Amino acid sequence: MSMELIKKLWLRREGTVLVIVDVQERLVPAMDPQVSRQVRTLSEAAKILHLPVITTEQYPAGLGRTVAELVSEKDSAVEKTSFSCCGEEAFLTRLEKEKARQVLLTGMEAHVCVFQTLLDLQGRGYQVHLVRDAICSRSKTDYGTALESARAAGATVTTTEMALFQMLGQAGTPEFKAVSALIKNR
Repeated sequence: MSMELIKKLWLRREGTVLVIVDVQERLVPAMDPQVSRQVRTLSEAAKILHLPVITTEQYPAGLGRTVAELVSEKDSAVEKTSFSCCGEEAFLTRLEKEKARQVLLTGMEAHVCVFQTLLDLQGRGYQVHLVRDAICSRSKTDYGTALESARAAGATVTTTEMALFQMLGQAGTPEFKAVSALIKNR
């Protein structure tokens, strides 16, 4: 295995931002409820790990706001009409402000907004870690195709637990205990 591949597969806490794409009131009921739980686990863990979080909303007038349990007190969601988050200047500004080079990507729907965001982020030089159990589409075919295409585009496909333990790096810390509790309760 090449050093370049190993570097790509490692998810480091420093320089990583969690992006939550369009987990909104009118989308969530049509999706797998497990996905919302995984996104919530990642969001809560981000607070413990002091990871920056950027949340987006696709056309909130039609799809509603971000579900209440994911709303951050300090940052409002980036509203968008572009399917790719990178089509919104406010998103790019927030992302650049964080000075992150890795993006932990979650949200809805995997084959539209999440995938187009992934492509644009990869094209801008970000290393994307796509959290397969924290994304979804209404159709299994669309979901599967999004995962296949993400791998082909060079993204790292991961899971909630895998990503969190990579960023923790070691056991026995207060952060480890808090994140472990989140994982057990999801």
